[in-house]
Amino acid sequence: MSADIKAAHRELTKAVMGRPGVNGTAIGLHDGEPCLVVYLSEEGAGKSVPRSVKGFPVVTKLSGGFRRL
Repeated sequence: MSADIKAAHRELTKAVMGRPGVNGTAIGLHDGEPCLVVYLSEEGAGKSVPRSVKGFPVVTKLSGGFRRL
């Protein structure tokens, strides 16, 4: 995994975690290309999420809530 996408992931995580409706972030694939993922508990929460970070696209996914097992 590229250090560039890891740096972008850290930057995205710092920017969005703690916002209402944001559950988490990850590095993933979209159409076979590396991307950053933001998991949301509600659809409207994605409005303030950036569309890209350091040249990597940001994809939002509705995940509902997460809970500890």
